Amino acid sequence: MAENTQTATLTINGESYELPVHSPTGGPDVIDIRKLYGQADVFTYDPGFTSTAACDSTITFIDGEEGVLLHRGYPIDQLASKSHYLEVCYLLLYGELPSAEELEKFESLVTNHTMIHEQMHNFFRGFRRDAHPMATMVGVVGAMSAFYHDSTDITDAHQREVASIRLIAKMPTIAAMAYKYSVGQPFVYPRNDLDYAANFLHMCFSVPAEEYNVNPILSRAMDRIFTLHADHEQNASTSTVRLASSSGANPFACIAAGIACLWGPAHGGANQACLEMLKEIGTPDRIPEFIARAKDKNDSYRLMGFGHRVYKNFDPRATVMKESADEVLDLLGVENNPILQVAKELEKQALADPYFADKKLFPNVDFYSGIILEAMGFPTSMFTPIFALARTVGWISQWKEQLADPQLRIGRPRQLYLGEMARDYVDIEKRG
Repeated sequence: MAENTQTATLTINGESYELPVHSPTGGPDVIDIRKLYGQADVFTYDPGFTSTAACDSTITFIDGEEGVLLHRGYPIDQLASKSHYLEVCYLLLYGELPSAEELEKFESLVTNHTMIHEQMHNFFRGFRRDAHPMATMVGVVGAMSAFYHDSTDITDAHQREVASIRLIAKMPTIAAMAYKYSVGQPFVYPRNDLDYAANFLHMCFSVPAEEYNVNPILSRAMDRIFTLHADHEQNASTSTVRLASSSGANPFACIAAGIACLWGPAHGGANQACLEMLKEIGTPDRIPEFIARAKDKNDSYRLMGFGHRVYKNFDPRATVMKESADEVLDLLGVENNPILQVAKELEKQALADPYFADKKLFPNVDFYSGIILEAMGFPTSMFTPIFALARTVGWISQWKEQLADPQLRIGRPRQLYLGEMARDYVDIEKRG
């Protein structure tokens, strides 16, 4: 916790209370209200917790006004262009960029834990074939606690470390198996000779009947998608993981809770919603019609994939993701894919329209990631599982940080109660 350098005075019915104010290394000052209830018998009211700091953290910093995203102080654009996903995983988990020797050891550790327990294959077959891959992932990840008993004791530092590596290593395998099961193809085992992103593509798209070679451009684009989604501060799913963890739940249950929260269309499903919008538009000639609707203040319609709740300027992840999108589309082409044709033309027209520029409604990371995943051949149902795969390391890093926090308490949000107060039970025959 940062030292308080000043205080704030809150006056309630003529009574004044001094509240400590903590100054972070970045972002707004934070008024410490932990003792306010005990001193003044009042709660604060903040639906959505949009003005409340629920923890202190050293992992990720976001300045939405300036379009800044830092992991342990490193700008996301530098990490996405110069680093790769497993190195970013190490950074998030341990706080510093690894040496060459540390990175090699870490990559080897992750690579050698990508297989899942063979009995878990039967767990997949308990789902209907048309089950959404996210439903499968919530169930399977939660069930890992039934298979890996030696890494569920959160009070044991070694077990926490083992659970962390297992989750990072096995999540691509679980996501790929969820995909294979949904399309009726046999599961593909991981290969230790491939890097993290290439191995995921191999498990998703190879079949026993023929050889599959991962294109390095697609592998790099996949790695960037993982990197750009690795962590995003105290968002809904991360807060869910922290809240579940505060009760002492095992790590697999906590991550399953995060996956469940991420499933929502307002969170992890945003890139899926973006592709569904492109399908609704249908053809490039209809784009002006939809742009006009988005600009009409009397029309509730809005373009998905433009602007961001946090970033009021531009999404710093979008610049790098656009580079990958251009590379992938150059490789695979858009001529035979009407959705990608609409996406390219919509981007062009929106960026040229003063309305979008004035309101800073630039294409965000979800717009470009959806384009890339569509071009690679992933169905929209796999967009959120891929997001969950990438975000796992962020959830784990936040989980580990919270467990090491001496101020850890079980989460217990308060409420503004507006219901009836105590009243006597009325027998059914006397009710009006």
